[in-house]
Amino acid sequence: MTEVVVAAIALVLVIEGILPFTAPHLWREVFRKLVEMSDGQIRFAGLTSMMIGLIILLVAH
Repeated sequence: MTEVVVAAIALVLVIEGILPFTAPHLWREVFRKLVEMSDGQIRFAGLTSMMIGLIILLVAH
């Protein structure tokens, strides 16, 4: 179980690193827009991301 969690965290880091590595200017603009969002908008984006992740996990299993 621990190996799966570590692999999942490693995969998240790899995926999150793709945009800043390949397009730093675009990443900077996206981050700038994120900073300007309200707390509610950020929470909604986080909730949406978690729900999509859960759906993908359920479909994959």
